Amino acid sequence: MTDVADIDIAANYARVSEQVAQAALRCGRRPEEITIVCAAKTKGAPAVRAALAAGATTIGENYVQEAQAKRAAVAATGEWHLIGHLQRNKAKTAVSLFSLIHSLDSIGLARELDRQAKKQGLTVRSLVEVRLGGEVTKTGLAVDDLGPLLETVQTLPHLRVEGLMTIPPPGQPARHYFRRLARLRHEYAAMQAANISLRELSMGMTNDYAPAIEEGATLVRIGRAIFGQRQS
Repeated sequence: MTDVADIDIAANYARVSEQVAQAALRCGRRPEEITIVCAAKTKGAPAVRAALAAGATTIGENYVQEAQAKRAAVAATGEWHLIGHLQRNKAKTAVSLFSLIHSLDSIGLARELDRQAKKQGLTVRSLVEVRLGGEVTKTGLAVDDLGPLLETVQTLPHLRVEGLMTIPPPGQPARHYFRRLARLRHEYAAMQAANISLRELSMGMTNDYAPAIEEGATLVRIGRAIFGQRQS
């Protein structure tokens, strides 16, 4: 992990916050409806502390192990979200580490999260990651599998599904996929249950968060515009 000393994270976060607010107001929404998830992959604890000091409330991480070490080093309040793929063997740690998991993508993972949450006396909050582009090599749940997953979740008392997440295929018009995710939420609105609400839409990143907000995003995952270029 690296930090870029000449990046003004506070100024960047202020600029992104203003742009998110403007995008919300343009489409008749309230800015407070949208949460900026600061995507901190490869960025160290000092960068995360700077974002939180600038007013950020939510940090997004791609990897459980990286987030675990970083969170231990950051002595500041804030929510931590898992925005990357979650392997089942990391579910035990993820349940206690993250306030929200954006990447629930299988019935097997749902059952494992519920099992680990029960052991820890917790309820784990999640979003279902939906693969809308049809790329078989990508993570995410196929659209046709969403209904069966939600039916299964209704039987898992230690797991909550609070919405949907997607990542548009590269090179494709992102708005089309954002609109599809919003429609999908509407289609499954009747499946509301005690542990299913589908109120959240996690979609949009640095290059496309404005159209995502216009199409109903409640969580936008922004990294480069806040932290600068990602380091390998």
